[in-house]
Amino acid sequence: MKKIILSMMGFVMVFASIAQVNIIPQPQSVEVGQGTYQLNANSKIFSADNSTQKSVVFLKDYLKKFYQLSVTTSPVQKGAAITLINKNKPNAIAGAYELAINESGIIVTGADAEGVFYGVQSLIQLLPINATKQLSVSFVKIKDEPRFAYRGMMLDVSRHFFPADYVKKFINFLALHKINNFHWHLTEDQGWRIEIKKYPLLTQVGAYRNGTIIGNHPGKGNDNERSGGFYTQEQIKDIVKYAQDRYITIIPEIEMPGHSSAAIAAYPKLSCFPEEATQLAKGVKFWNGSKEGKQVQQSWGVYEDVFVPSDYTFNFLQDVLDEVMQLFPSKYIHIGGDECPKASWKRSPFCQQLIKEKGLKDEHELQSYFIGRIEKYLNSKGRNIIGWDEILEGGLAPKATVMSWRGEQGGIEAAKQKHDVIMTPNSYVYFDHGQNNPEDSLIIGGYLPLDKVYSYNPMPAALTKEEQKYVLGAQANLWTEYVANTSKVEYMLFPRMTALSEVLWTSLENKNWDRFQKNMEFQNKRYDLWKVNYNKPKK
Repeated sequence: MKKIILSMMGFVMVFASIAQVNIIPQPQSVEVGQGTYQLNANSKIFSADNSTQKSVVFLKDYLKKFYQLSVTTSPVQKGAAITLINKNKPNAIAGAYELAINESGIIVTGADAEGVFYGVQSLIQLLPINATKQLSVSFVKIKDEPRFAYRGMMLDVSRHFFPADYVKKFINFLALHKINNFHWHLTEDQGWRIEIKKYPLLTQVGAYRNGTIIGNHPGKGNDNERSGGFYTQEQIKDIVKYAQDRYITIIPEIEMPGHSSAAIAAYPKLSCFPEEATQLAKGVKFWNGSKEGKQVQQSWGVYEDVFVPSDYTFNFLQDVLDEVMQLFPSKYIHIGGDECPKASWKRSPFCQQLIKEKGLKDEHELQSYFIGRIEKYLNSKGRNIIGWDEILEGGLAPKATVMSWRGEQGGIEAAKQKHDVIMTPNSYVYFDHGQNNPEDSLIIGGYLPLDKVYSYNPMPAALTKEEQKYVLGAQANLWTEYVANTSKVEYMLFPRMTALSEVLWTSLENKNWDRFQKNMEFQNKRYDLWKVNYNKPKK
């Protein structure tokens, strides 16, 4: 009985210590010692080799920005306050690390360079919130590794445009949460955001709309203001490197064959019916400017004018993708594939003849033909495609990765077909949904509170152990129909992205909602330190 009581006491002490360190996402194991280590202006960082330089720069910049603490590097480990070591373990889980803090100093040891970086993120969360001349850091020993290899976050910059500097700030948020994939939604009905030098009208025409509806779709008015913007190729190169320095892969999304009104406005021959004027969404009464010809849409929703599967369109898309691939070194190119109405294809003589020529059953198989042709081209360039789960309709392209958004069923089906899957079900990880009840700002609808995000398990029970290997991970999506400024971006992100980070990183057995809530009390203060807008807990 005495041993049992002592064991229970030990468990309580460990649990209290874990809560005390306030690290989110929760590490695999945490041991807290007695005492603290002091960081000050005399502290130095020793980097064992050049592979850890990205982590050195990130940590120095963070200390300078938020604590006005300038630290220098040391050529030798002896006397250094912080030591960063990359063990280069080839068989270890990517991103695994250990963090040890004692009277001798702080040592971050990564299984790889990425692991060192994540160890630095945990160290940052051990720093006090209030800046003083000395920063006290608790003695601790942490061993940690991620649950999923793919940990993602999507930002839609097409419904509303956000400047390049803010995209970098967004990337920093991901880095601080150990999220390693940034899905960048760059094209839509309401705006084309990436410079393509061979097709200048994509940004001259497609990047701007003459107005935007006011209120929920279909709108109660129009702001009658021209708005938009795009990223130059030089800006994109800079952002890609910025992300790489934070061990984040940017996956660009070029939507096809639907959600393509902005591209069609620039190049009407991409449409099944180039001579027809742009159709407004059902119920939309408020429009600014000309309604003649092809226009960039000013409201939200889904539109019937989609890419025609012609040689002209495929040549155009191949040219676009060639320039995209020059800018983004990622293994994956996201090609959309969602919400593609078939009405234009059904009434198009060209499309109906193509269906007969290719021996296709219907328009769903025509979409599969479309996606398959694009996939074959990208595969020939050494890239793979990701598409929303609609690409399952009519047959899945041979090497496609499915991003399952309409619940989990699409992902389950794809995994059973031995295709890689990224889970992103709208019921758990769509951050455009409301987080309060009632909501205090204009949103698209839905209700997704913090506890529901935290409760998500991206690994479906319906899959066998063998099939589960195809689930690469998960991501959350922030669509921006009703997110018109950067303050609203942050409000919709936080604190839900912090919960997401634990969903993606922490093992199921280490997740604990009560502990997470307690840690969030400290995390809210960290948001204040970062000067970000967040959904504050209701008192």
